[in-house]
Amino acid sequence: MIHPSAQIDPGARVGEGVQVGAYAVIGPEVEIGDGCRIGAHAVITGPTRMGRGNVIHSHATIGNDPQDKKFRGERTELVIGDGNTFFEFTTVSRGTADGGGTTRIGDDNWIMAYVHIAHDVRIGDHCILANNATLAGHAVLGDWAILGGFAGIHQFCKIGAHAFIGMGSLVNADVPPFVMVADRYASPRGINSEGLKRRGFEPERIAAIKRAYRALYMSGKPLAEVREQLADAAGDSADVQLMLDFIEHSERGLLR
Repeated sequence: MIHPSAQIDPGARVGEGVQVGAYAVIGPEVEIGDGCRIGAHAVITGPTRMGRGNVIHSHATIGNDPQDKKFRGERTELVIGDGNTFFEFTTVSRGTADGGGTTRIGDDNWIMAYVHIAHDVRIGDHCILANNATLAGHAVLGDWAILGGFAGIHQFCKIGAHAFIGMGSLVNADVPPFVMVADRYASPRGINSEGLKRRGFEPERIAAIKRAYRALYMSGKPLAEVREQLADAAGDSADVQLMLDFIEHSERGLLR
């Protein structure tokens, strides 16, 4: 299960049934849960805690130092949940002291080749990050969000649950839940209705989300009026309430 050429630090903790490929390196203060698979030449440095059933493909670098010039070697960590897949040459940085100290990735995420996940990023569950997508420091990605290939998310931006970021889009403001954006300098292009259908959203739920989108992006009303309109509709729709909560907590402002 563990190739003889692999280097595993004595301070690492490796669970039951873990497979480690040739020339992989697992450093001190790394915890790997049961049933994980670590590919050839992958590097995992710590402090990193990883749950069960994760797959790290060859040449991925997980838990490396943050790419932040303010970092001075302080103890920070990376926390990864269960059932995630990291493809070749993915890089994931630990957190920074100024950003809370932790980069955190949830469960069942699909992270394709050459993706970069920077320091202090938070990723929910069931997300897809296509090839070369980049999350800059402190970015937040909600559950079921999808980033197209070469998408770039500016530091401190938040991407809401079920949002879809098109291929090559550059995002420099917050994207509410369910919203789909496209073009090089990302702009709204409706809601992620196809993704919602695949996840079992009923037509009535999707219709309510569409009405909220039209109020936010097509009505021409000031944001304060839109908030009032969404607040009135939120009593009948948890999805609209999710959008309203996201808007209320936006720090960089909405992509509109």
